[in-house]
Amino acid sequence: MYMTNEQKILNIIDKNNGYITSKDIIDESINHVFLSRMVKKGILEKYSKGYYGLPSYLPDSYFIVLSKSKYAIYSHSTALYFHDLSDRTPLNLDITVPNHYGGVLQKTENITLYTVSEDVLNLGMMEMESPLGMNIKVYDMERTICDIIKAKNKMDAEIFSKALKNYVKRTDKKLSVLFKYTKQLNIEEKVRDYIEVLL
Repeated sequence: MYMTNEQKILNIIDKNNGYITSKDIIDESINHVFLSRMVKKGILEKYSKGYYGLPSYLPDSYFIVLSKSKYAIYSHSTALYFHDLSDRTPLNLDITVPNHYGGVLQKTENITLYTVSEDVLNLGMMEMESPLGMNIKVYDMERTICDIIKAKNKMDAEIFSKALKNYVKRTDKKLSVLFKYTKQLNIEEKVRDYIEVLL
């Protein structure tokens, strides 16, 4: 049975529980112009670059924030939350970007930006699902532990302490990876001092 491109888009949206991304369109070889037409007709809403949904769909704020920059990675307290190392839902989002970054996230409310040199920006970066099921870039547990120890003076003391205790209790922790990262980030001694006391 023949389906129009609009019907194909609505089918994808139905499978995705109310949203569609540019990647979905590319995968199905559908021209982007059909998304624009559906937005003009009021069938879809554009939430951010490459991210659309039905008007009744609850947009994913974690995904939308990251879509503002190809460099942005969730880090520090926000990454702790995603890895269940903190039970405090982040009201302020911690994001790491390269030193040269000068984009819109600098002027976005409720965001704390951390900057690093480009050679370590992607160290420990992984993709995870947000609470609403979208793929987002987050540092893994080991990189996050390195980051919070490096930025201890900017961290909430309770979040910091609980995160370290929770990390050492985790059966899926990778201490060899952690200490490999510490060498690349030049904080080997500092991290060892904290972790060895808790082990």
